Amino acid sequence: MFTGIITDIGTVRSAEQRGDLRLTIGTAYDLATVDLGASIACSGVCLTVVDKGADWFAVDVSHESVACTAAAHWHEGARLNLERALRMGDELGGHLVTGHVDGTGTVASTCPEGASTRIDVSVAHDVGRFIATKGSVTLDGVSLTVNEVKDADDGTTSFAINLIPHSAEHTTLGSLAAGQSVNIEIDVLARYLKRLEESRASA
Repeated sequence: MFTGIITDIGTVRSAEQRGDLRLTIGTAYDLATVDLGASIACSGVCLTVVDKGADWFAVDVSHESVACTAAAHWHEGARLNLERALRMGDELGGHLVTGHVDGTGTVASTCPEGASTRIDVSVAHDVGRFIATKGSVTLDGVSLTVNEVKDADDGTTSFAINLIPHSAEHTTLGSLAAGQSVNIEIDVLARYLKRLEESRASA
C-alpha cells in the first residue's frame, strides 16, 4: 500500500528481457534499509525488489504489467516516480494507493494556471466513469485531486488536475507534454463501488 507521495525520481539504467522484463533502477534511496522482496511503486506500478546494490535496485515487470501500463516507462533512460511501501504509523499525506494500475491515459494538453500547471488527461470511459470531481486519482504514482471531469461524445472521458510547482519539481509530471501516456489508478473506494454495482446488477 502507498500514499501517492513521491520520495525519489529513479532512472532506468538497463532493461533486459528475460522471462519477464528485468529493470535496474538507479535511486538515491539508502538501499541498506530496503529488503529483498520489498515493494516499491515505480510510476504507480507496485514492483518487488529482486536484487540491489549500493545505489540501484532491480525489479521484474511481468508481461501483464507491461501490457497494461504506459510503455515509455520501461526502457533505458526512463525517469520513474518512486515511493516505498507505507508503514504503520507513517503519515498518510496523499490517499490510499494500491500500485495496481487500472489503465493508461493520454495527456491532451498542459497550460499554465497561476503558478501551477493544468494538465488535461483523456481516458477510456470504463476508467473515466470512476473519476469524480474533487475526488482523488493517481497519475504515474502521484496522488492528485481531480478538478473537472467531462464525458465526450466519442466515448472517452477527460479530466483535469492542477500540478503545483513543488509537485512539478519533485516528480516526472512537470515534464509531461501533450500526447504522452500516463498510468492511471482510480481511488480504491471506486473499485468497491464498482463491485457493489456489478453485484446488484446480477442479483
